[in-house]
This record gives sequence, C-alpha cells and structure tokens, in this order.
Amino acid sequence: MTTLAATWQTLRDNFSPLRYPNFRLYFGGQAVSLIGTFLQVTAQAWVVWQLTHSEAALGLVGMLNALPLLLFSLYAGVWVDRLDRRKLLIVTQAASMLLAFVLAVLTQTGLVQIGHIYVLSFLLGAVAALDLPAQQAFLGDLTGMAEVRKAVNLNVTLVQVSRIIGPTLAGTLVARIGAAPAFWLNGLSFLAVIGSLIIVRAVQQQAKPRANTGQLKQIAEGVGYLRSDPRMVDVFLLAILQTFFVFSIIINFLPAVASTLLNGNAETLGLIMASSGLGALLAVVVIVPLAQARKRSGAIMLAAQFVLAFCLTLFAHSHDVGLSMTALFMISVGATMVLTMTMGLVQLMSPQAMRGRVMSLFIVTTIGTQPLAALWIGQAGQLMGVETAIQVNAILLAAGAVLMLILRPAILRHEYGHAASVQPAVKADGIEGQELIAKRTQADEAPAL
Repeated sequence: MTTLAATWQTLRDNFSPLRYPNFRLYFGGQAVSLIGTFLQVTAQAWVVWQLTHSEAALGLVGMLNALPLLLFSLYAGVWVDRLDRRKLLIVTQAASMLLAFVLAVLTQTGLVQIGHIYVLSFLLGAVAALDLPAQQAFLGDLTGMAEVRKAVNLNVTLVQVSRIIGPTLAGTLVARIGAAPAFWLNGLSFLAVIGSLIIVRAVQQQAKPRANTGQLKQIAEGVGYLRSDPRMVDVFLLAILQTFFVFSIIINFLPAVASTLLNGNAETLGLIMASSGLGALLAVVVIVPLAQARKRSGAIMLAAQFVLAFCLTLFAHSHDVGLSMTALFMISVGATMVLTMTMGLVQLMSPQAMRGRVMSLFIVTTIGTQPLAALWIGQAGQLMGVETAIQVNAILLAAGAVLMLILRPAILRHEYGHAASVQPAVKADGIEGQELIAKRTQADEAPAL
C-alpha cells in the first residue's frame, strides 16, 4: 500500500464508529445541541464584557463555571460508574436546558446583571461536573473499547464544527438582534440530544457497590490506578498544560482580545472564535488520526507545546484581524490535537469498570484547573494588559514543556498502541465485559461506511 493510500485509509477509518446506529443517533442529537451551546458561550461572553468591560469579570465567570468540576467531579465519577449513564445524561441535559431558558428570560426582559451570570455559571458548572464524565464514558458504551478513541475523535470533531457555526451565528445575532435569541435557541437545542438519549440503547458495565467500600475508597482506587502507570501520568501533565495556559485564553479571554487588541465588536468575536473552531476541526479530522497511528505520540504532543508557545506570542502582539485569526487557527490546531489525543488515551487505558472515575480524575486535573487558570488570566489581563498576559502564558507554556523534557524524559520513548496492547488492566476486565461488548456489536453493527 502506498503512503498516500495508507494515509487515506487511516483518515477514513477514523469514522468507523458511525457504523453503529445508536452512536449515529446520539451523534446527530449532539450536533444540534452543541451548536446551541456555542451560541450561548459566545453571546454570554459578550454580555459579560458589555456589562463590565472587565478582564477580571471574564476570568471570574470562567472560574465559577469550572469550580464545580474541581469540587464535585471526583465524587461524580463514582456515580457515573454505578448509575445508568443514559438516564443520567437525560437528567443533566434537561437541567442545562432549564438554565439556558432562565438566562434567556433575564436577558429578554433587560433584568440581567453580572451577578445573575455568576450564579448561573456556577450552576451550569455543577451540572457539567456530572455530565462531562458521563458523556465521555458513554461513548465507550455505544461503540466498545476497540473503537473508543475514534469515538472520542468524532465527538471532538463535532465540538469543533459547532465552534465554527455557533460563534459565527452568535456574532451576527448579538450584533443585529441581541443576545437573548442565542440563549433561547440553546435551550431548544437540548431537545435534540434528550430525544436521542431516550431512543438509543447502550451496553454499560456498571460498577456494583461493594460492602465496606465507600466513595472515598473507590476514588482512591482510581488515583492508585493513575499513579501506577507513568504513561498515564505524562498524558495528564500534557493535558494540564493545554487547559491552563492555552484554553484559558481561548475560552475566557477572546472578548477582551476582540475589543481591546482588535478594536472590534461581537461580529469580530464571532470571526476569531470561528477561526479557532476551524483549526480545531482540522486537528481532529486530519492530524489526530495520523498522530495516533504513530506509537510514540508522547514525543509529538510534547513538541507541540513549543509550537503553541510561538503561536501564542504571535497572537499576543497582533492588532490585525486576519493575522489574529491565523494565529488562533494554529493555536487551536495544536491544543486540540494534544487534548483530543490525551482524552482518547485515558479512555483506552482505563479499566472498563473504572472509566467513570478515571475520566473524572482527568476532568478534575484538566478542566478542573480552569478556576485557577481563569482567575490568573483575568487578573493578569487586568493588571498587565491583554497583550502581556497572553505573552506570559506563552512563556510559561514553553517552560512547562522544558521541565517535562528534563524531569520526565521517558515521554519521548513511551509507546501507545491499540486497545489490545495498551494496558494489561484493560484485559483484566474479564470475560463478562468482553461478552457485553460482543452482544452490543452483534445487535448494532451496520454496514461500514
């Protein structure tokens, strides 16, 4: 097989989870819901900026949204392993829909204040503390562990497509009509994913509560499993670098960039957010599958940190919309590549009955660091200015990569293979788990694309 043909086959195989009807149905519902989510994310960020014109307020909203992930996700992971994840997701999606409608009413009536957004951000984060680990573990329930990395890639692809469409629509809506329609549309979009969850069926290996085993002990089991594998530790560290020094800017700081550095409005914000989504889309559709095909992907992910530091420096000093969009495009390519690959590896290396707990640990140590990251970037922007704050993050990102290279050089040698060779603990899930996956495959398998 020629190199070009092998590359095409690798990219094509990335879509193999779509063979499963249940995954396709859930994927379609998520497609509608995620566009609504990014409508709200963009519109809410602009409302916060218009109410306060404060970088610190943008950081505080991000902190309050992520704080519940830090506080509650470890305990949520235990319940994600115990409960029916499909039913759990129906509840969390309904709660998110209700919160979107509350914000829509407050904005529509002109009553919205920054305090309302603070409270709603915290409540939405509390829902996400249960929803995010459940969503990630649910992907494996739909496709089985042999396909889970590809399912994660497709899910992230969907997120990035939504990051292109949602912000672009939100920028136009907010600039020409107002923010309230974006919040109403987001609330309605949850009906699509709730409908899909009511219909789909998934095979889940639920963890049964054991006598004399409390939640803290079960959490400790997850921590012990993480500490036992140096490769997993390195994966976590790489993901933390992304979320703290890169995604804190992409998620929390772009309204300040659009207004202060680019002298723009809500449409400018929509454009630069869309360019970020386009870069991330390229990463998950093309770059991630090719990088995952190489065993020593740890070296690839570490090298990406230095490229990201350079692109952040370019972004920090740009006052041109086109140049800023190009720099942010490249930043999103690298950051999304690393985060997607680490998320897939965590799923792949985790024992079936412990995936909820390990994913909750991943969320706590990555997304859960966002309260600190959001406060840091907000305060830094307020004290030093937007340009300097981004530049400092670039320097710290490069320094973190250098420290990993010095203190954990084995990352350059780590090999991450396929499901059969990644981790003995995965094999130790037993015959019962394998039989469950076999039943799901027989029931759901459809002709390949």
